Amino acid sequence: MTSTGCGVLQFWGLLASAVFVLSAGVRLTITPVQGTTLIISQSSEVSRRSACTICNGTDLKRTCSSSGIILTNPKAAESVEFTCPKPEEVFTVTVVWEIECTMKSCNGDITPFESDTGTLPLQKFNRTFIWNLKAPVSRAFHLNFNQMGLRQIHPSEQCPDQHTYTLLAHQDTGEAAIGTYCRNGSVSGAQVLNQGRFSLEIPGGWKLKPTVFNVSVGEEIKSLAVLKVILPEGTSSSMFLSPNYPDSFPDDDQVEWEFMVPPKHNTTVLFLNSTQPQCLKKEPAVEYHYGNMPFAVVKKLSDPQPTQRRESFSMILRNCEMNKIGISSNGLSVRFQVSANLWSLPVLCNVDLRNEQGLTLYIRKTSPKSNCELKLNSFIQENITIPSGKISQLSFQDCPRQKLILTASRIIECHQWKDCPAATAPIPLTVPVLESCLPAHLANIDWTLRPPQQGTVELLPLNGSLRQSLPGHKCYGPDIIIVDDEEHGTTVGQFCPQGAISKIQVQTKVSIKASIKGGENLQPHSHYFLKISFTKEIGERYIFTVRPKSGFPTILATPSWPMGMKSFSTVSWIVSVPSNKEAHLLFTNISQPKCSKQHTSIRVQSLGSLKEMYSQQEDKKADREITISESFYLNMSNCMPEKGDFSVLTEITLLHKDKHPPLTIILSVVAAIVVLMVVVLAVICSVIRKRKGQLSHQVSVYNPNGTNFLPGHNRSYPKSGRDDQDESPIYACIDETLVYSHLLLDRVELGVRDLPVDVYHSFTGPTEDNALSLGTVADIPEVGIYQPFVPPSGVSPHTHNGPLSQELSMVNNELYGGIHSQSQPENMFTKQAPMLELEAEDLNGEQR
Repeated sequence: MTSTGCGVLQFWGLLASAVFVLSAGVRLTITPVQGTTLIISQSSEVSRRSACTICNGTDLKRTCSSSGIILTNPKAAESVEFTCPKPEEVFTVTVVWEIECTMKSCNGDITPFESDTGTLPLQKFNRTFIWNLKAPVSRAFHLNFNQMGLRQIHPSEQCPDQHTYTLLAHQDTGEAAIGTYCRNGSVSGAQVLNQGRFSLEIPGGWKLKPTVFNVSVGEEIKSLAVLKVILPEGTSSSMFLSPNYPDSFPDDDQVEWEFMVPPKHNTTVLFLNSTQPQCLKKEPAVEYHYGNMPFAVVKKLSDPQPTQRRESFSMILRNCEMNKIGISSNGLSVRFQVSANLWSLPVLCNVDLRNEQGLTLYIRKTSPKSNCELKLNSFIQENITIPSGKISQLSFQDCPRQKLILTASRIIECHQWKDCPAATAPIPLTVPVLESCLPAHLANIDWTLRPPQQGTVELLPLNGSLRQSLPGHKCYGPDIIIVDDEEHGTTVGQFCPQGAISKIQVQTKVSIKASIKGGENLQPHSHYFLKISFTKEIGERYIFTVRPKSGFPTILATPSWPMGMKSFSTVSWIVSVPSNKEAHLLFTNISQPKCSKQHTSIRVQSLGSLKEMYSQQEDKKADREITISESFYLNMSNCMPEKGDFSVLTEITLLHKDKHPPLTIILSVVAAIVVLMVVVLAVICSVIRKRKGQLSHQVSVYNPNGTNFLPGHNRSYPKSGRDDQDESPIYACIDETLVYSHLLLDRVELGVRDLPVDVYHSFTGPTEDNALSLGTVADIPEVGIYQPFVPPSGVSPHTHNGPLSQELSMVNNELYGGIHSQSQPENMFTKQAPMLELEAEDLNGEQR
């Protein structure tokens, strides 16, 4: 770049500015780039009587003007003052570069624009950047727009990014507007004869976007301008305007467009609008030059223009010498369109479906405006249906793969059970192998399964299991299987591999659609699909066999989810629960309708005994979760809804029986333990009370034969010590204080000492003055040695008369008054025998 290089980047980079807000205006300090001219002028849209002026200079050299100022090659910074607070509403800014080319090069280039100009106050002004270009006589200057491309627009239009480019050519008779352009188009360059101007306009407040283009010396051309156009690949359409459009093209001049057409593309030229001049000499015409053709194809403006040409070409619009005197003619103007599309030779393909029973293929275009040409048996058709059992001849021209969709359908039906695939030998739903000459891959296939009347279709996944694709639980694999109820016209569900559903039974005609996400070819994925069989009628409309897996919940949804089930339709899930597991069943989403006939029903029954574990209708409230420890049926049926729909979402989770029991089980166990403890405690207390009651009636019974025995023992008398010298007597421990304590005198008066517990001691109390004394024991017997009873002298064991009899009667009344309050005391031992025998039997039984 030379010292006079005049890129906008240099301009903004060297434009040091400072802003000062005055009481009535704005002051700017600016320094234009060397080799440029900075013009601040009053906008043509502002009234000339505007009070805003611009001043520059200092002291005596200070000048002010309401029309504007021009700063050319300043040597120092210039201070500019505006007398209004918003000068951008009154003035516009124009920056001008002068670029002159020699025979070999130009003394300046149009360099890239940098977008960072937001800190400059001039960004608020409407700005125009102008490059005045001049080439040697008979030569042209060349502008290259390869890196951004331009798109021609009508002069009244606006560009989306507000960056509007204009190219002008200078003629002896004046300026000719070659065209107005926006960014991002097919125009990649332009050559303008001798001299011209290129400009960019940006409204105030918009930043300058990066732009890359340059200028160089062009060729010797005979036209006013030559525009180079590179058409994009694929289908495209570009619009072009003649110079000065909608006004007349210059008199007796010409302009040329060079169109670069991609390989294997056809082009068509169409005149959308044109006006004819009144000519003095020659006639306006259009010339077409194709490739290496030695001659041009010449067309009048009114002739049909070339169509479906398969090579690059140039188009020259040529004007006549017009009659401009007294003729009300608009002159020559043309608006035309150049469209391109791919071309190819016809592709022939023979499809043989004689061995594919029930299979039909469909080929259709993705867009009705496509240029693809389809033929079936030499007849052009918009869409092709290839019938089953025949050989069909197909032809495809200009039909890329992305413009076509290939699908297939197969019908599997049987009218008699002997011809149907049985459950013991199901048949796989395989994807057919198709001819490789077809221009598109198989996007999806639809199987229609029709069993005999009152028959059932069974679906078994080839990969072992399926799962439903539901909101929040969508399939992440590539395969999608949609099962439809053909008779009801509803969807049973959308499924994908790797789940808990091992079998699906549908009591009707079934339609199954299989596809791959993203529209990929189905043929490599045929092993993912189903096996089918036909069986007798089942009790429900739909039955699913489910084997939940441990570790994550199994989600089940009613048919047509999230839509409601069909009226009066039923569905069942047969759920297998391992013996060491239990199933936690949770109804996460239940939508109940208002029924006009019958009721909706949700029931859970044991698989073995059909015991009902759960039941719910739409008019009743029930728990939404239960725990089941065995395999079960989950059955649902719909009513005739008057309002609303019936749909249910169920979640099944397997848990170990010995791990993480539900809270209800824990509370039940704790409650049972507490109740058991209370019962045991009550029994213990009852036994203690009974034993104490029994012990309170146990007394020693005197036997005149010299043998003592206790009530409650066996009625056989113990052996005498004389018969067996080693036999030792056995005594039951009797707490005598519990029996006689309320009859005894004060322990201190009687001289009773505390004796060891559970050790037998003879009575050592007073024996002479006490009416209860039955004799005196001279010596205390040894513990554990049997001592026969020796009555005291003067006392007979058989008669009790006088005071002693009265005292014994008192004792008897105290001891047994509660039972024999009316008995006479004359023979207490004989009177109490039956009772003692009963108590002895009770005690004997208790000891045993």
